[in-house]
Amino acid sequence: MAYVARLKTEYTERIVGALKEEFGYKNIMQVPKLEKIVVSRGIGAAVADKKLIDHAVDEMTIITGQKAVATMSKKDVASFKLRKGMPIGAKVTLRGERMYEFLDRLVTSALPRVRDFQGIKATGFDGRGNYSLGITEQIIFPEINIDKINRINGMDITFVTSANTDKEAKSLLTELGLPFKKN
Repeated sequence: MAYVARLKTEYTERIVGALKEEFGYKNIMQVPKLEKIVVSRGIGAAVADKKLIDHAVDEMTIITGQKAVATMSKKDVASFKLRKGMPIGAKVTLRGERMYEFLDRLVTSALPRVRDFQGIKATGFDGRGNYSLGITEQIIFPEINIDKINRINGMDITFVTSANTDKEAKSLLTELGLPFKKN
């Protein structure tokens, strides 16, 4: 018996039916689904200190459960003392079981640890059914040991869905458990 994430079984058993009924889809293949989650972090100070990239890659690997990769600059920017090909960030693309597992941990344990948490803003949609969310501190994740971090950095989390509109994507993400603010 293979492991199946809790959110994935909930999606197939409950959420597909709810979204099919809400939007009047004729076929369950029309129901939008979460395709991938991209977690990325830019480290501007990495131009001066190369060790910051290694720390960022290690932290993101611990948080997501999948090996992070360093992102490289695409062009020279003299005012930032930046050369083409220098490492300036880290990213992870999650799909499948790891994606659902990360989303479950984000919703149930990380977001409630944010100080004065009221919900996430619903303004991060891009018009094509994708949602981006910024987190200011990596210490909200329980996997991170606060004594071993050398610097507090934020990260961006992007949810890529197969939805055609932002309304469909918001319904999908709400059903998956993302706590959007009430207007």
